[in-house]
Amino acid sequence: MGKKHQILIFFIFAAIALLVPFFLKGSYLLNVLIFVGINTILAVGLNLLLGYAGQISLGHAAFFGTGAYISGIVTSRFPVDPFLIMILAAFCAGVLAFVIGFPILKLKGHYLAMATLGFGIILYIIFNETVDWTGGPSGLSGIPNLCIGSMVFDNDWNNYYLVWVFTLAVMLLSINLCDSRIGRALRAIHDSEAAARVMGVNARFLKVQIFTISAVISAIAGSLYAHIVTFIAPSSFGFNFSVELLTMIVIGGLGSIYGSFLGAVILTMLPEFLRVFRDFDIVIYGLMLILMTMFMPGGLIGGIKAAAGFISAQLTKRKGK
Repeated sequence: MGKKHQILIFFIFAAIALLVPFFLKGSYLLNVLIFVGINTILAVGLNLLLGYAGQISLGHAAFFGTGAYISGIVTSRFPVDPFLIMILAAFCAGVLAFVIGFPILKLKGHYLAMATLGFGIILYIIFNETVDWTGGPSGLSGIPNLCIGSMVFDNDWNNYYLVWVFTLAVMLLSINLCDSRIGRALRAIHDSEAAARVMGVNARFLKVQIFTISAVISAIAGSLYAHIVTFIAPSSFGFNFSVELLTMIVIGGLGSIYGSFLGAVILTMLPEFLRVFRDFDIVIYGLMLILMTMFMPGGLIGGIKAAAGFISAQLTKRKGK
């Protein structure tokens, strides 16, 4: 796909996203779409790591929690600009990812998965046990809403545009990154790390870089989540949510930014239909992962492309006759 087509598709997508609230009645769907936006940011960040670089992470919810707790703790205790603390939270998550990235990204396959899982569990325990700072299992409340001058983001309409401006910015930056020399190097690492090294790619450092970028994106989503909900608890940043994020990008399509959006839409809205199976949601996500891997390895985006190719081929045959 050419650069012009990518830009056109993105601007059509952005226009639809920004016009959606004008066609919705009531605040419920608008509220759901706010969380679709937050989950899209998270899914895009994880997709850069897994879908493009081929590095699995089962602890990505930890970076989401890091952003949420740093923003929540600081702004609930001190009269500071929440946007400045959001930058601080993203920076701290990036430094943490960079520091742990060097040792754990030496690992591959299930060893890497277990290492990231362990990291996620460690941070989850920290969120639970540092009661004086995080509120422990009871959670942290009193987090202020974001504001710009006199505009306070304290209603669904304002929060929707706040979140989706960030979502579209992250998507646009990610599309450009994937279409750059770095993106091509990441795909080379995904296909064959040994071959990428032979071609002069510094695979180890590039993996750490994309791990750090992914963590920063997740922390930004965490800060937005904290200031929109104004209450956070460790249960929102545990292993189950990491699996949910993984399910989003597998269902939507690995290595696809728009696939991340589709996966976020489905997995954000699906719990509304699974309330009766609330205690078994992680099992359902696992089954979805297995089925998608078996029957639609390219995800929904891959399925759509395959269907479009088939229809195009059939139309060409008919014209030929």
